[in-house]
Amino acid sequence: MLKLIALIAALSAALPATVFAQTAEQVRVGMSGGYFPFTFVRQDKLQGFEVDVMNAVGDEAGLDITFETMSFSGLVGALESGRIDTIANQITITPERETKFAFTQPYVFDGAQVVVKAGEEEAIQGPEGLKGRTVAVNLGSNFEQLLNELPYADEIDVKTYESNIALDTSLGRVDAFVMDRVSSVQLIAESPLPLALAGKPFDEIRNALPFRNDEAGRAMRDRVDTALNALRENGTLAEISSKWFGSDITVAE
Repeated sequence: MLKLIALIAALSAALPATVFAQTAEQVRVGMSGGYFPFTFVRQDKLQGFEVDVMNAVGDEAGLDITFETMSFSGLVGALESGRIDTIANQITITPERETKFAFTQPYVFDGAQVVVKAGEEEAIQGPEGLKGRTVAVNLGSNFEQLLNELPYADEIDVKTYESNIALDTSLGRVDAFVMDRVSSVQLIAESPLPLALAGKPFDEIRNALPFRNDEAGRAMRDRVDTALNALRENGTLAEISSKWFGSDITVAE
């Protein structure tokens, strides 16, 4: 028996560290790092609401959470290819996405919001005021689909951007942009650019964590979902939300 134990120890020492890393319960979380205040980089540190939520999920579920940042438009492809295990970047549950991925329960409840240059909010009152105008949305987000589903969609010129939507709006290069209301409010508060909300949110948004819709993906989804339930019940989700937004966006109104 002692010889067998010694043999196992010797073989273990000879194996590369990557073998053990692959067997660790690790969750690779993709995010853009450019969507304040959900995920952003400040002083070379990745931070935000999503980062805090995922770290709390890791602590609750006993998972090793690692973050990988990339362009928002590349996140879905990275998930499909197996480069990452989930996306924490305000991913909205849509019927199309539900056919591809296994989603956790929603952990953010929000709404689509039109944002304009300050002084234009009277002329552009929500989505109805976008007729005949150029409107920007983040590339890869679901807001382009939301605009295309409006009954007057053919009267709206939709442009997709990777970044600088707020800058282009403030300078008049586009007439408005659409993003989630929570981010809009925070962006306006933090930005030196003259921006304003135009009307009320015009579509409910439920954000959740997508996993690949296979056996392993669904199993990890269930484990993360259990952790989210516990964090909701013990008040951790509400505390994280209050830290970043001053209110609880993790429950439906």
